[in-house]
Amino acid sequence: MFSPLYAILLDGGFLTKKLYKKLGRHATADDVVAECVRLQKLPELAGYELLRIYYYDAPPSSESLQKPVSKSRMNLAATERFRLSQSLYDQLVLKPHFALRMGETRMSPDCWQIQPRVAKELIRGPRPLTDDDFKLALSQKGVDMRIGLDMARLALRETVRAVVVVTGDSDFVPAFKFVRREGVKVILDPLGHNVRTELRAHVDVVIG
Repeated sequence: MFSPLYAILLDGGFLTKKLYKKLGRHATADDVVAECVRLQKLPELAGYELLRIYYYDAPPSSESLQKPVSKSRMNLAATERFRLSQSLYDQLVLKPHFALRMGETRMSPDCWQIQPRVAKELIRGPRPLTDDDFKLALSQKGVDMRIGLDMARLALRETVRAVVVVTGDSDFVPAFKFVRREGVKVILDPLGHNVRTELRAHVDVVIG
């Protein structure tokens, strides 16, 4: 007799931020795998077999743009953030059971925004602005949608009977409600994040 299957779904942006706070450095693929090994040992998954680990993220932009004050060119593909993110994806895709689901990163039409602390400083005393006084306004698109669609697909096809979701985002409430109605157990690991009550109300088990 076959064991029921489960899947792990990782909100990559959320996970890597939590790991950075925990480790004091950027997370590697091995750090992500270690978190998944911990999840696989949950007593709630006794008797289940892992189908796959889905990792969702929006890669950093690779565009070239003009800095706000100096007007010099800035190639985002040459930044440390881009390099580290790409290295993580390249390593994760080779790990057993991993599948990457990538959204996209978009820039706001007014891509440079003055930092809040700088605005307060300027109120106290005007001074010339520098490039460092601004930050890029970037937004991730398609990540939440992919997570929700994959949960629904896995439930409707009866591919899995349980999902473990690592996130702190309350936008997943409709997806959680849907898959539970389809008979799928939902286990949430917010990694110590203080999630909203409505999110907790629509899962079967909250870790931590």
